[in-house]
Amino acid sequence: MKANKYRAKMEEELNGGLYQELLKKTWQDFRREYEEKILEALAPRTRDEAISALVHFERIIKPVRMGAITARSIDQYAAKRRKEPGKKKGDMVSPATVNKELRHIKAALRLAFEWSYLAQLPRVRMQKAPTKLATYVTGEHFAAIYQACDKATFPEDQRYEPADWWRGLIVMGYMTGWRISDMLGLRREDLDLDSAFAITRARDNKAKRDERVKLHPVVVDHLRRLVGFDVRVFPWNKNRRTLDTEFAWVQQNAGIHLACQGQHEHTPSCHVYGFHDLRRAFATMNADKLTPDTLQALMRHKSYQTTQVYINMARQMDGAVAGLHVPDVLSAKKG
Repeated sequence: MKANKYRAKMEEELNGGLYQELLKKTWQDFRREYEEKILEALAPRTRDEAISALVHFERIIKPVRMGAITARSIDQYAAKRRKEPGKKKGDMVSPATVNKELRHIKAALRLAFEWSYLAQLPRVRMQKAPTKLATYVTGEHFAAIYQACDKATFPEDQRYEPADWWRGLIVMGYMTGWRISDMLGLRREDLDLDSAFAITRARDNKAKRDERVKLHPVVVDHLRRLVGFDVRVFPWNKNRRTLDTEFAWVQQNAGIHLACQGQHEHTPSCHVYGFHDLRRAFATMNADKLTPDTLQALMRHKSYQTTQVYINMARQMDGAVAGLHVPDVLSAKKG
């Protein structure tokens, strides 16, 4: 009995000492260590997004001691962040953006708990975001964009015409589902046109793993036109914003003008496709032609749930809806 009391007393003293030690841990100490040990190893875009989320959290909550960060702090951050102006005039920060930042904050706090910067892990409540229909490049629009590639002016420093560069890029995106970063990072040494294979490297892809991908003959035919001395298959010596601007210019010449459902002051970029819409088109157009496992493998998703996001469920259910039972009274009326 005395031994149990003594043990309880010692545990209380030790826990009290640990708690006091945790109270001394600062946000700046944790952030410095987190950026050095974790974020430095991430892909540039992911690292920038994570740092941006931490910057916003620090700006709004102004944390000093790690022990003061609680679930209430997280909820307070989300409540204030979603009321701030968005990227477009008249728009607020979207729930999807807040959730993306919360995921980065949650990942950071999980490490803080593992590293003993926190006594307990605060709960992170995600924001309820409206479900929107994903946009993807339709076959008709793809044909128009393909023809309008003749209007492209960049890249102008290659041995072939800009139109060949752009047709090769959009055909590969549309028929492989590769991300734009995968394609821009593709090197000639990782491309075997005779065997119709390409290797996407961990340094360039989101999955962070090397993968060998089989290419369709149509893709191979377009890549054969891109003969040059650059180590990259799709050399682009300008900044990324210029790439997006040129893609928008090609689409405008193709007569593309998409409706924008956003409640903000619209800009030209609201009415054209982004590169990720080529990837969504690959998933959508092949959803009813491939097995889910095959589609997931080709999309290179770790989670099957992620693959489903890119599948247009209406397209898959067309056949099922056509076969639904129709009451006799309605059948007779139709007849």
